[in-house]
Amino acid sequence: MTHTFSADDHRWMARALQLAEHGLYTTDPNPRVGCVIVKDGELIGEGAHLKAGEPHAEVHALRMAGEQARGATAYVTLEPCSHHGKTPPCAEALVKAGVGRVVAAMQDPNPLVAGRGLARLQDVGIDTAHGLLESQARSLNPGFISRMERGRPYVRLKLASSLDGRTAMQSGESQWITGAAARSDVQRLRARSSAVLTGVDTVLMDNASLTVRAAQLGLPDAEAERAAERQPLRVVLDSQLRLPASTAMLSLPGSTLVATAQLDNQPSAIALSASGAQVLSLPGADGRVDLSALLSWLAQHAQCNELLIECGATLAGSVLSEGLVDELVLYMAPTLLGSSARPLFELPLDEMAQQYRLQLTDRRQLGDDLRLTLSCRQENN
Repeated sequence: MTHTFSADDHRWMARALQLAEHGLYTTDPNPRVGCVIVKDGELIGEGAHLKAGEPHAEVHALRMAGEQARGATAYVTLEPCSHHGKTPPCAEALVKAGVGRVVAAMQDPNPLVAGRGLARLQDVGIDTAHGLLESQARSLNPGFISRMERGRPYVRLKLASSLDGRTAMQSGESQWITGAAARSDVQRLRARSSAVLTGVDTVLMDNASLTVRAAQLGLPDAEAERAAERQPLRVVLDSQLRLPASTAMLSLPGSTLVATAQLDNQPSAIALSASGAQVLSLPGADGRVDLSALLSWLAQHAQCNELLIECGATLAGSVLSEGLVDELVLYMAPTLLGSSARPLFELPLDEMAQQYRLQLTDRRQLGDDLRLTLSCRQENN
């Protein structure tokens, strides 16, 4: 059914979308949702879902609206839930409050429950509509939608390079190519991600921690502290189990998963487990980890919505060539590292017909550096 929306409808849904952004770093694994309740053209309640296990956006907005909610219109960025989870269903809360109309930006992306929340509202005579500013609502929750619709996380590949496309000197030295503003931006990418993936060589070379550090987020202090409370799952791709059990990463806050092609009962795997890591055996072709299987496992067992990959040229080339990357975020510094430095990707292409043509979706300057955001969904993927 096609719905016609007024200018006021657009205005109030835009406000709901603004509220939803308040949960950008904290709602995982739940979606980011905002809600606005309006009566006689006046805002009477609003709220956002801020943390898994805490009240949903509709509940906050209804509490603010109180008795005035009867007969009002509720604008919500995602179809009200109809099932019992850690909190009661929001559809029932809206029914109990007696609202007269509910406008959802989009339906629940879970194919098992899509439409059921709206159907429950319709059953008791509440006017419903959906599809208002849907593309904006979907862009707020690419990972949750991907996990529901595709059974895998939304994958961002983050890389930093010089103007000549180099990521490190031949020796592996790479700190620092980009400036402080770009590094803060990377911290915010980590903070919104469910998990951060890298290769074992990056850990061994850089002693990588893959943690979110409040002081480097570039956010107001209170917001930064909340964002850093939830550390993303650290995932190390280690086909041959070369990661030492003494690695500093294993003693940091948060959890570490080591994905390997080896058996998980080997002495090295047992030692890693004793040091606090979870070892996952997912053997693929050529003695490597099955990357597609890893993405499926992360979605199913770790409720991973957004996966950030920070890695070297070999892994970057592998995930790109296997069609596993949804978005490339490239930070480019105004410097030259020379022809012997390490490249962005190991991609053995021989003909122009094999090239990877990406779609530039955003570009902006961060300090002296340039950030390019590119969609990797393409025909040759």
